[in-house]
Amino acid sequence: MTEFNNVTVVKKANVYFDGNVSSRTLKFTDGSTKTLGFMLPGEYHFNTVDKERMEVLDGELHALLPGQDDWQVFNAGEQFYVPANSQFSVKAMTPVDYCCSFINA
Repeated sequence: MTEFNNVTVVKKANVYFDGNVSSRTLKFTDGSTKTLGFMLPGEYHFNTVDKERMEVLDGELHALLPGQDDWQVFNAGEQFYVPANSQFSVKAMTPVDYCCSFINA
């Protein structure tokens, strides 16, 4: 899917890590939420509340996922899941364009 239809966009950006990571929240009519974001090269650590699906739209992202000892490499067109109530780390090796889907089920 290259575009979303019938969404509400929250105007205020989510800004993290001194502006190196930012995103915009999209709210869908079915109640689901996604963020469209951008990361500058660097290493970042995140906490989750909901289960998340991270899709790399462009760039190269390395992820250290919960319960794993090794970093995994994700490139444009690839995705990974993060369990609810967990923590994970990423290394943006290049500027990374991403979509994060929050899964409440």
